[in-house]
Amino acid sequence: MKLLCISDATDTLIYSSIAPELYRDVDFVISAGDLPLRYYDYIQTMLRKDVYYVYGNHNLEDFGRMMKSPDNILSYAGAPKAHDMPIFGGLFIDGKCIYDKNRDLIIAGLGGSMLYNYGDSQYSEKQMQWRINKLIPRLIYNKKRFGRALDILVTHAPPRGMGDGEDLCHRGFSCFLAFMEKYRPKYLLHGHVHLDDINAPRVSEFGETKVINIYKNYILEDETLGAGR
Repeated sequence: MKLLCISDATDTLIYSSIAPELYRDVDFVISAGDLPLRYYDYIQTMLRKDVYYVYGNHNLEDFGRMMKSPDNILSYAGAPKAHDMPIFGGLFIDGKCIYDKNRDLIIAGLGGSMLYNYGDSQYSEKQMQWRINKLIPRLIYNKKRFGRALDILVTHAPPRGMGDGEDLCHRGFSCFLAFMEKYRPKYLLHGHVHLDDINAPRVSEFGETKVINIYKNYILEDETLGAGR
């Protein structure tokens, strides 16, 4: 399986005329937030690929409506699940855990940053833990039904102490560490921490989980995702 992962900054390469050919073998796209919804719409239109996304702490267009109506999603891979379609495309997974039956893949999303000025899509440690708690029944069901709780967790902020910053805005969540320890997703994909040096390390490990900073543009290839796990 091959994933195009994006976060925080638009990429001129994706906007280029060669993008459909360059990313033709990508299975789908994952965004860790802080990107315009129009960007997802463009990617879906040009690449004909699904875009799974969470919100960051910027570019919060339609945030309130989407958080209140999280089933407003449209997919190229399957039938629409919308009562009132969003203006722009993308599969909204913030605060959700979904099973992609076409790919036998379990994906969950927990967007937002640490609470620093009481804006939208900001959470205290306790609030993010509460968001995790809401996913637990589905994770338990997944473990019984599929033999695993989760394949990919998409967050905006990183786990605490794993490439995060010391300032409150860019501090990671400690509850993500406990989540990985208990539910053992294969990947935690995040953004929020900008990597201005393209050679800066992106990948670290916590137990059985690979934690990857997908800032701007990152290609993830793993033949064992989904059914092969």
